[in-house]
Amino acid sequence: MLSIPVRFTLRSGYGEAETPLNAFDVALLAAGMGDLNLLKVSTILPPGAVYTEELDIAPGSLVPTAYATLSSQMPGTRITAAVAVGLPADAGCGVIMACSGHCSREEIEERITAMVEEAFAMRQRPLREIRIAAVEHVVEKCGSVFAGVALWY
Repeated sequence: MLSIPVRFTLRSGYGEAETPLNAFDVALLAAGMGDLNLLKVSTILPPGAVYTEELDIAPGSLVPTAYATLSSQMPGTRITAAVAVGLPADAGCGVIMACSGHCSREEIEERITAMVEEAFAMRQRPLREIRIAAVEHVVEKCGSVFAGVALWY
């Protein structure tokens, strides 16, 4: 049985490189997650998980992460990614949302805020706080954006 994470952090970054995969790698490095193996998870923050600015995680670790990413090879294209964590007013689970698009950082932040609010409304649960990490980048040659919520033990 897997342990339930007790801490989380929000990270974002962008990168430019020769290929989409290398640009994604640079974005991960910029977000401080380039030397980790991300295990993509869905939308639930475990009850009682505590936010921390930095997680002390050994390189190569398998890290549960909810994330959004977008890459483009079209110079001049605006790309964005965002994650948000909705923290409950009660002792229940939180909600994580992730999205990406071709819009401004302000637009993606508005979109992801609405997503968290809707998720709490659908669950008929009180929302206390929303934390967001977002990134915007205009592609020079081959760019990528990444935003993620890393969960840890």
